[in-house]
Formats: sequence, C-alpha cells, structure tokens
Amino acid sequence: MTAPVFVVAGFDAGAGAESGTGRRFVLDGPEGRHAVSVKRLRPGEDVVLTDGQGRWADGVVLAAEGKDRLVVQLATVAEEPPETPRITVVQALPKGDRGELAVETMTETGVDAIVPWTASRCVTQWKGDRGAKALAKWRATAREAGKQSRRVRFPEVTDVMTTKQVAASLATADFAAVLHESGEEPLATAALPDRGSIVLVVGPEGGVAPEELTAFAQAGARPYRLGRSVLRTSTAGTAATAVLMARTGRWS
Repeated sequence: MTAPVFVVAGFDAGAGAESGTGRRFVLDGPEGRHAVSVKRLRPGEDVVLTDGQGRWADGVVLAAEGKDRLVVQLATVAEEPPETPRITVVQALPKGDRGELAVETMTETGVDAIVPWTASRCVTQWKGDRGAKALAKWRATAREAGKQSRRVRFPEVTDVMTTKQVAASLATADFAAVLHESGEEPLATAALPDRGSIVLVVGPEGGVAPEELTAFAQAGARPYRLGRSVLRTSTAGTAATAVLMARTGRWS
C-alpha cells in the first residue's frame, strides 16, 4: 500500500516548518486531525504531503501530538508535471448525488479537468446558493478522491458552463468528442493526439439535444460511442476516461 496523502494549502519547502528544526513539518487542522484521530498514524510511518497542484514531498512521521497535530520529517519537495494529453470531461448535471459519484470515479481514473454543464435536458439546475453549494461539493469530492487515489495533482473542477461556453472550449481542443449513440465510430478506435488536449462531452439522463449536437459539431466535436450498451451519465465519463488513459499510454 502506498503512503496516505494529505493536503497542505500553499505547500512549499518552508511552510509549516518549525523554527530551528530544519525539515520538520507540522500537519495540523482538519488534515492533522484526520491523520492522528482517523488514520491513527504513528512514528515511523510514511506519508505524502501535497498542494494538490503537483507539488509534493515524501515524509516520515516523527510524532503524533494531541488529536490533530502530526510532526513529519520531510524529504525534498518535488514537482509532478501535468500529464499529456490533458483529458477534460464535460459532465452534464446528473440527478441527486450521481454528480459526486461521477466526479469521484473520474478523479480516481485520472481525469485532469471536469466541467459541469447545464444541458437543456438536465433535470438538475444549479442556480444561486444551491448551485454554489453543489459546485463546492464537486470540488470537495475531487479533492478527497484525489487523496484516496494517491494523486498529487487533483483535477480542476471549473465553474458551471452553458452550451455556448462548452462549444467554445471544444473548438480549442486537439481532439473533441461527444459520447452519443449516434456515433458510427467507437472511441476505442478514434485517432487521438499524442499531446495537447482531449475534451469529451457526457450528456444528461435525457440525452444530448439535437441543437446541442449541432453546436458541438460546428465546434469540431464528432459523436463517438463507447460500446453496444448505453451507460448512465454518472458512469460514461469514467469509462471513457479509462479508454483514453489506456490508449494514450498514460496507464503504461
């Protein structure tokens, strides 16, 4: 089992270091509480500290103090470069908690960015305080799933986008696709770029509307299918990401 990951805001070589103790780092607050009271880490155990944006360091627990304070001996801070090609999934808003499920599994699979999309056939609509809370849940889910899957660069969860904004994003991608049953070619055989950006669109439970398909086609996004079966909106993005991770060599 790899070492557990903990997130430190503004993580750098000196942040959190105790005066006069060199490379000793104090992990406190919610992350320290989780490490001490939930994970019950003890001296000698390995940990990884990261800012969630690619900067990270291995560490060894020196002491657990109280209920929320972990003293860690840090190794050299390293930088994990962004993966290429960058994989973005535009996820139409599902009903209930299926949005968090989609974010969780896509994060574990390795997606680089998730774009919440208010498709015309979405039952769920993010407006006002409710929308802000829902977006915060998606971002918290990505963070926790990133930690659980031992990532040091967590996926970006953007602000919610309209169809027009999604089309503009597709137009700048090196490869753009809409997962749709009308696609004649499977995603598993599509010609993919070695670098740059890949953007996939996952529609809502009611499907992608004809006018949305037209707008995306004009932006350069063709329809592709995953297989013979029709996946739910909460699982299609994860399945498609897995296909891309294997085909681009990111899982090699």
